[in-house]
Amino acid sequence: QVRLVESGGGSVQSGGSLTLSCVASGIPFSEYCLGWVRHVETKTREGVAGMGRDGRTAYEDSVKGRFTVSRDNAKSTLYLQMNSLKPEDTAPYYCAALKTSGRCDMSTIQALALRAPRGDFGYWGQGTQVTVSS
Repeated sequence: QVRLVESGGGSVQSGGSLTLSCVASGIPFSEYCLGWVRHVETKTREGVAGMGRDGRTAYEDSVKGRFTVSRDNAKSTLYLQMNSLKPEDTAPYYCAALKTSGRCDMSTIQALALRAPRGDFGYWGQGTQVTVSS
């Protein structure tokens, strides 16, 4: 059984920082394209950041320079370091995983954002809430 379990969310003031973690089980973690997705209220789910098996990273434009994605294959854990948080970053954040021979770029992460919750494309966690107050 595949499980992705997120943690690290919370409430912070604008300008604050949080680090999210996602522990995976049931998959060969090092072989997967991994990403973070969020669902901002009144908007569709959007990819935030991704990291391929080759270590390459990709970011959504609004988080570039503020968020850093990383992975520890030995611990089967994906991280998202979030700095300079803004109220518009408020959302539940989800971890997603896909085994693909293609590129692990924002197009792939966005596809995961839209399709993984339906269960027909990759795997999806239960989410952790991030709330940023002004």
